[in-house]
Amino acid sequence: MSTTTEDPLHLTNQICFAIYSAVHAVNKAYKPLLDELKITYPQYLTLLVLWEKEDITVKEIGELVHLDSGTLTPLLKRLESNGLIRRQRCKTDERQVRITLTPKGHRLRERAKAIPNHMLGCCGRSQEELATMRNELVKLRDTLLKTLPA
Repeated sequence: MSTTTEDPLHLTNQICFAIYSAVHAVNKAYKPLLDELKITYPQYLTLLVLWEKEDITVKEIGELVHLDSGTLTPLLKRLESNGLIRRQRCKTDERQVRITLTPKGHRLRERAKAIPNHMLGCCGRSQEELATMRNELVKLRDTLLKTLPA
């Protein structure tokens, strides 16, 4: 069995492993910042959406953060029990649940404002380098999603 770095099955040659291990490192860097806010990383992503679009359906949130309703529903219940959001059935379509921020949810945005700059400092890359990397990862994600069966 070959262990050279030219081996296509060598762990360090795998794009999936590079992404997987980078995600773990990113989550570790975010954790103490989010612990201060008493939220998890998926809750943070959801709140980012709500800080942009305050009144939105669960389905729309799921599409934006790439989470299914089985994952998103308990996450939203936790945010609601912590007083950060309100969930309300849509009056025109009872199947839809609309999500809005509470005043506490709005205030949390102010406390979260320092997170992007802190993360920028942790990454050891310029804002432009990180923007390029993000754009390439988005292209990769979108390409992969197009090749998957529906």
